[in-house]
Amino acid sequence: MTGADGAGSSSSSSLRRMHVVIFPWLAFGHLLPGLELAQRLASRGHRVSFVSTPRNLARLPPLPPALAPHVDLVALPLPRLEDYGLPDGAESTNDLPFGAFELHRKAFDGLAAPFAAFLDAACAQGVGNGRPDWVILDNFHHWAAAAAVDRKVPCAMLLHVPASIFAALAGGQQQGATGDGQPAATAPRFETERNRAMYSTDGASGISVGQRFSLTLRCCDFIGMRTCAEFEPEALSRLPTFFVKPVVPFGFLPPSPDGGRRATGKDDDAITPWLDARPAETVVYVALGSEAPLSVELVRELALGLELAGVPFLWALRKPAGVAEADVLPAGFEERTRGRGLVATGWVPQIGILAHGAVGAFLTHCGWSSTVEGLLFGRPLIMLPIHGDQGSNARLMEERKVGVQVARDEDDGSFDRHAVARAVRAVVSEDESRRVFVANAKKLQGIVADRTCQERCVDEFVERLRSSCSG
Repeated sequence: MTGADGAGSSSSSSLRRMHVVIFPWLAFGHLLPGLELAQRLASRGHRVSFVSTPRNLARLPPLPPALAPHVDLVALPLPRLEDYGLPDGAESTNDLPFGAFELHRKAFDGLAAPFAAFLDAACAQGVGNGRPDWVILDNFHHWAAAAAVDRKVPCAMLLHVPASIFAALAGGQQQGATGDGQPAATAPRFETERNRAMYSTDGASGISVGQRFSLTLRCCDFIGMRTCAEFEPEALSRLPTFFVKPVVPFGFLPPSPDGGRRATGKDDDAITPWLDARPAETVVYVALGSEAPLSVELVRELALGLELAGVPFLWALRKPAGVAEADVLPAGFEERTRGRGLVATGWVPQIGILAHGAVGAFLTHCGWSSTVEGLLFGRPLIMLPIHGDQGSNARLMEERKVGVQVARDEDDGSFDRHAVARAVRAVVSEDESRRVFVANAKKLQGIVADRTCQERCVDEFVERLRSSCSG
């Protein structure tokens, strides 16, 4: 079995090594697992060209020395961001003000010509000399998929979501879309309306997210999904019929314990000593991602809910845009919670925090990467989804009895401090409900953290690439 530590697969040592181009979406929830996949391929001796923009590549963690010779970082400069009304340097989605995602996609489309030129140069090298065997990309990249087809390079689309989301779309609500025979819950009105606008409206880029998906899918030979059959067998079995394409899970790509961007912040040095001083499994780690921050009013309700719950917490807080840092939290909040709460406003080492023995629960927005990271360490979840697939992910985890969602207003998605406190207490109180949540989180940890299972998924994914590879 191979891993991400540089050891290649001895069983395939006599086979020609592939050249695979990986082009993730410009969001760290896609870039980091994309880089994990690149490392898994490189560990098996394959060559990878990992394509993104200069600033995004500079912020990725360094490659292990044994793998670095097999992975080429290909920088394609974005058009001038100021011309699109975006901040200078806003190359990833977490650099953007909320609401600027359509402008970002429009700027991203300016990479079509540079990507085509890169692909032309790579294809000119000939089979066995550097011509790509595959292009692997995200569902926003319809023009990159078309460029691959035009050059007769096979293409695969990656989906960084659970299969259950699409199984539900295929009619699984009546048949157990969660993969364990249970019916899927219905999305609240505010989420349905928000997602309808996001996926079906053309907006500034002139093409909707749904159209991007359809055009990319049309060009692709198969779909790779960040899941595994052990996690959701029934859902995965429905998708080839739904997509009319083969679906190949590539595993969860769990990061290494020091995974994520290498960075330091003003709070970084204080976090580990603070956690070290807390009893085992007592701290709620709070992190709602960096792409869709809450309004200042909801940040304050979250703060007051954590205070009301009365439990130790470590909060990785991203302040809402346009609000002074001193005005984000309720007056006196940090003084009243000093000793049992720590608020960090810079970058934090999320993997290291979740791995720490003091952490007993994870209050998360349920982005798929964060959900995977929580499950990697068997942490029960307190769920506060904000946009995109997060609501579906949260319902899946709630159906699996890994935790609970914070109760929301059906019409606008708002919540109050009492809803936060109730959800926190339901997951961290020492009673039967917590025992159920912990047991189910540990059960899923047994899949996500199973190195043999996850590497087998990668091996099967690689074999699917190889089976269609020319030469």
